[in-house]
Amino acid sequence: MLDLGICSTHLDNPIRGFSFLSDGPLDMRMNTQNPLSAYEVINEYSPEELQGIFRVFGELRIAKKLAYIIVAKRSQSPIKSTQALVNLLAPSLPKNIFNKIIAQVFQAIRIEVNAEMDVIKLFLEQSVKALNRGGRLVCISYHSLEDRLVKLFIREGKFEGKAESDLYGNRNLPFRKIGNLQVPSEDEIKENSRARSGKLRIGERI
Repeated sequence: MLDLGICSTHLDNPIRGFSFLSDGPLDMRMNTQNPLSAYEVINEYSPEELQGIFRVFGELRIAKKLAYIIVAKRSQSPIKSTQALVNLLAPSLPKNIFNKIIAQVFQAIRIEVNAEMDVIKLFLEQSVKALNRGGRLVCISYHSLEDRLVKLFIREGKFEGKAESDLYGNRNLPFRKIGNLQVPSEDEIKENSRARSGKLRIGERI
């Protein structure tokens, strides 16, 4: 079984700057050998690149606005910490959904820094070779981007479009779906609030 979420010790670690709830450096690297950190993303990406990651990885409708606020500020001086980024964006965000939007901003930066979507795609592709017929792929994802990749791959064997068919119309599929989407019960969420957004999907190797 693959848990596609990040370990909670990473998310709570202010030294890595994963959380907007505490101040820390703009890092967000799960692998400290990674040459790309959140600092480079925030201070060196073009407005268009920032807008792209906020829109795609953060699913934010105000991606363009956020990108240009950041670019305007960094032209005066570099943005160095998580708190500096939060304080910069705060005046432009509605108070009633502030935490949600900031969480999406941090999610987008983290995904970009760690190339998370590419890692998930690689794993799913490798699972086809790793599993024998009848073997099962079990994935728990924690946001819609991850879940979409898992759902499409189990259903179509690819991340875009439909599975290819042979001359007889038989679709070339590596997996068949087992059961329906599973989400945590109210009792489980009460015991572990982090489980709230978890989605579990299962595919069996054909």
